[in-house]
Amino acid sequence: MKYLHLIWAALFRRKTRTILTLLSIIMAFLLFGLLDAVRVSFAEAGQSANGAERLQTGAKLSFIQPLPKSLQQRIAQVPGVKDVAHANWFGGAYQDPHNQIFTFAVSDNYLDVYPEVEVDPAERKAFDATADGVLVGDILMKKYNWKIGDRLPLQSQIFPNKEGSKNWNFQIVGTMKSKDNKAFQSQMIVLHWKTFDETTPYNRGSVGWYVTRVDDVNESDRIAKAIDAISANSDHETKTQTEQAATRNWIKQMADIGLIVTSIMGAVFFTLVLLTGNTMMQAVRERTNELAVLKTIGFSSRKVLGMVLAESVLLLLLGGLVGLALVSLIGAALPAMSGGMINGAHVGAKSWGLGVALAVVIGVVVGAVPAIRAMRLNIVDALAGR
Repeated sequence: MKYLHLIWAALFRRKTRTILTLLSIIMAFLLFGLLDAVRVSFAEAGQSANGAERLQTGAKLSFIQPLPKSLQQRIAQVPGVKDVAHANWFGGAYQDPHNQIFTFAVSDNYLDVYPEVEVDPAERKAFDATADGVLVGDILMKKYNWKIGDRLPLQSQIFPNKEGSKNWNFQIVGTMKSKDNKAFQSQMIVLHWKTFDETTPYNRGSVGWYVTRVDDVNESDRIAKAIDAISANSDHETKTQTEQAATRNWIKQMADIGLIVTSIMGAVFFTLVLLTGNTMMQAVRERTNELAVLKTIGFSSRKVLGMVLAESVLLLLLGGLVGLALVSLIGAALPAMSGGMINGAHVGAKSWGLGVALAVVIGVVVGAVPAIRAMRLNIVDALAGR
């Protein structure tokens, strides 16, 4: 700390260059923090079912394997189960096959297990009475300027209808709203499972997954094990877990989140090393005469080495801490921004520790070459401009 004022003055000798470099570092650590928070959120989801009001039961082998509908009645008989609904993946796309919309075929009581989802009673009644009716999340309604009464053409990427076409047509009869701004249903469409099952020749009474609401969240682990015990050693063994854990597993089967995050951050930090390394080299080169003067008045080569390294580490730490602090603010909004898909995304102690460690390591790496060059500086040659 004795020479902090000298290090700080050297760091901001060229204010514009330093600020621009700091902004680059902040953005790099902001990206790191957000990606790491999402990675941790998926990695830690569902490690225990206790505290979960809803459980999701799917096939143990793969989430694309269907389950028999008869399983619903047996799940409902498990002590502690309040209600059981079921759903199937529809695979809807609007106008363009690449414009995917989360679309599920659901049981009549599906909304009953999601008390945080609000539907106008008249619209719920219209949905129950309309075979080809659908409920649409309010976010989608605003995004596509849909309104109640519109006909909605959807293309299923998986299931054909009776005519063998994958083009389906529905009627919007109501809107789903999230009471807490976290329910994912705000960004999805639900249609009648019965209509879906009777229309496509490929379903034949099967169910994609079950959603169970429990009486006591502290009994969730026990209930999950009891549900899986029903189908043990059968040709349709199940795996019951929290909804967060189920979502994580779905994504894991489609993509390796850890590998994606590591690849992106590797590219970002490699670029950051080049950028900050170039900045430090220029800064030391411009101060050759000043460093020679420091040596002349008694600063040892080791002290000069330490000051340049400290300058580099301070630059990375400043940008890194600001970037991670911004993640802490943005992370709180991720559940709402993701419609409830991502919950608990935050910069925890591990993320902070890893971020600070990365800042220090990168600071030492990029500052090593210019620091060694400053340490080996010959006073006579430097003052002579050679």
